[in-house]
Amino acid sequence: MKVKKSNGNKGTEIKILTKKVPFEFLAPDAQKVYLAGDFNHWDTVASPMKKDKKGIWKTTISLKPGRYEYRFIADDNWENDPSCAGCVPNEFGTQNCVRIVE
Repeated sequence: MKVKKSNGNKGTEIKILTKKVPFEFLAPDAQKVYLAGDFNHWDTVASPMKKDKKGIWKTTISLKPGRYEYRFIADDNWENDPSCAGCVPNEFGTQNCVRIVE
């Protein structure tokens, strides 16, 4: 994370910049994978992921420091991140993954 300080006529202003946060999901047989979370209003097509030669789908999202909930959508199926250390219940009776950005 980068913090930018500037001196203006109204005192010191601190602007918190975003951090590039990588997301990965192993699904070698999937045809399409998207990342959805509270950072993109749970839009199921806003953040498409790209598959590498090993079948790992990847994307990077710029996020401000904070706590974010997310899930992957692989071929129209909601999936959790197996590498996520913490999940919380959601309103649909399943779990959302949690990512903390510092």
